[in-house]
Amino acid sequence: MSYRKLLGFLFGVKPTVSCVRGVFCGASHGSAGFTPAKVAVVTKTTRYEFEQQRYRCAGLSEEDLKHLLAMKGSSYSGLLERHNIHTRNVQHVVDSLRKEGMEVRVVKRREYDEETVRWADAIVSAGGDGTMLLVASKVLDKHKPVLGVNTDPERSEGHLCLPVRYTHSFPEALQKLKLGEFRWQWRQRIRIYLEGTGINPTPVDLHEQQLSLEQHNKAHRTSAGSSLYEEPESKSGPHLLPVRGLNEVFIGESLSSRASYYEISVDDGPWEKQKSSGLNVCTGTGSKAWSYNINKLVTQAVEDVLKIGKTQIGLDIPLNRNFIEKVTSEYNESLTFSPEESRLFFSVREPIVNRVFSSSCQRGFTTKVCVRSRCWDACMVVDGGTSFEFNDGAIATISMDADDALRTVVLRD
Repeated sequence: MSYRKLLGFLFGVKPTVSCVRGVFCGASHGSAGFTPAKVAVVTKTTRYEFEQQRYRCAGLSEEDLKHLLAMKGSSYSGLLERHNIHTRNVQHVVDSLRKEGMEVRVVKRREYDEETVRWADAIVSAGGDGTMLLVASKVLDKHKPVLGVNTDPERSEGHLCLPVRYTHSFPEALQKLKLGEFRWQWRQRIRIYLEGTGINPTPVDLHEQQLSLEQHNKAHRTSAGSSLYEEPESKSGPHLLPVRGLNEVFIGESLSSRASYYEISVDDGPWEKQKSSGLNVCTGTGSKAWSYNINKLVTQAVEDVLKIGKTQIGLDIPLNRNFIEKVTSEYNESLTFSPEESRLFFSVREPIVNRVFSSSCQRGFTTKVCVRSRCWDACMVVDGGTSFEFNDGAIATISMDADDALRTVVLRD
């Protein structure tokens, strides 16, 4: 029995091969050079800067900050060192752009807005994946390129950024862009329509706010007071929300220990009641992030299942470490797919199954997911940075549209 057949037999999943491999096949790479005239560089807020701003507002000195960080078990010198590394790498990017004759505007992420997006011909995210997600959230023009540079590769994975070697050799990346040694990668994104009774389409921005649960709920109540609450569903048309999801959308109760109650319809299928710890809907880009960690298997679980299969069904399979690790790896790889694929993957986290609640729609690929909230104090969070109130009666339609794709680059090595 082949590995792929074995995976399908044991787990009911057909492994897919990611289309990311071989991205330079054919004539997909850029045939013409790309040299933007105006570039916005959006920089992250380092932990050192965050702590500085946090305590400076309370009138504390730098010495007070050192003392408070020591009390929390944090290293002041360590935070300052990481801040300086980030700052030097940002300056390297900015200097490289200016040497190529480009006009550069450096913007802190808390100052990043739609006006910056309109001004720029291209946008460089200088930080990690979180900064890249923030930058992407405000770019609704599919023709405006976004590049990510990981400014602290020793402490940040940077899946959405250029390979880490370009952090210190950004001029090389610019030369590849200039010579056309790249291809455009169109990362598909999620769009959301919100409708129903009592909806509030006003977002709460979480990117720069370390909010407690109480502060988060208060922020939603404040935004509700300044927006128009829609009344009966019959009077309320769908609202296209002003953000696009590059990684995922998560729906669930704000208090994580409370079960989330909702109804779900996949690809216009029948509505099904669900009770779980929340719902995650991701793109190909996000399939390597939260969704992957929700669904991945560990070798111990695979070994236990294989042992049962061998005992109960008489499967002729070796139970050595290499085989178990190979099956585990191949299964986990089947959970990821290309950022350019126009499909979604949904995951019901930790579903409760009993006489009332089913789990036939626990996870799978789809093109559209509709969710009707039956929650008391829930939110819908896009890319971990934008939160919308999502309580009883609210309905979200989650899908994709080719016009929402994010234009990024893949450099040819």
